[in-house]
Amino acid sequence: MIEAMYTVVPNMLTLAKKPVWFDYDQGADVLYVSFRRPQEATETIPVDDHVLRREREGELVGFTILHASRIASRRQSKVS
Repeated sequence: MIEAMYTVVPNMLTLAKKPVWFDYDQGADVLYVSFRRPQEATETIPVDDHVLRREREGELVGFTILHASRIASRRQSKVS
């Protein structure tokens, strides 16, 4: 677990330049990353099969990550 934290530190420092909230819906296996509360997104743009970019009037307000636990387990098996 500690090694995984070290892996994400560079990305977390980039995100830390402004407030960020993480919410995980285990039943739906969806991770919500928000840069504003409430997000109140007006547009959703698919980035790939798993990531949706959420915008409000052209401003990035968050991401929705589908199948989050599957993505995490795939990445973790690559690190191990």
